[in-house]
Amino acid sequence: MNADAPANAQRNRNRAMLIAIAALFFGGFVLAGALRFSGWRPEGMKNHGELLDPPGDLRGVAARTADGGAYPWNPTERMWRIVVPVAKTCDARCAQLPADLELVRELLAQNADRVHVLWIGPFPEGGRRSAALRLMQDAPELRAGLPRQDDPKGTPVYVVDPNGFAILRYAPGSDPGHLRADLAKLLKLK
Repeated sequence: MNADAPANAQRNRNRAMLIAIAALFFGGFVLAGALRFSGWRPEGMKNHGELLDPPGDLRGVAARTADGGAYPWNPTERMWRIVVPVAKTCDARCAQLPADLELVRELLAQNADRVHVLWIGPFPEGGRRSAALRLMQDAPELRAGLPRQDDPKGTPVYVVDPNGFAILRYAPGSDPGHLRADLAKLLKLK
């Protein structure tokens, strides 16, 4: 019998083990790359609102509250805004929106004070007004910074970042829970 046979068998077993380890190691990279370039994203990484690309730019708009006071886009405050550009009339779904948005804010718990609701246009009769809701003057330049705000289906809702960019749009009649979920993720950003 050949004396090199056990050494060759051991060497072949070691090589097979090394190839298996390398395949596991590099296989993870190949799988991750395939998932990344196929467009797949984990469920927790997806936003419910429509990501605006390019975002609406409100930084240069001198927004004013309904009583005439200035409303600055002060990025150092880290204040997020929910902006509601109401059409000329407010239907039943629109009339429910102030209560829904206040509930969204309340569910943000300790971060609720970092969110303002800006209401542009006529406020519904008997609508619930919270301290965080700001009635805004209906200025054309303010509405111009909100892409596709003249939706024939109703009133869309926007999320505006602390710098003054409208980054997310929610179609009329969207689930307020989706807005809350997206805002909760955004408020974790520093």
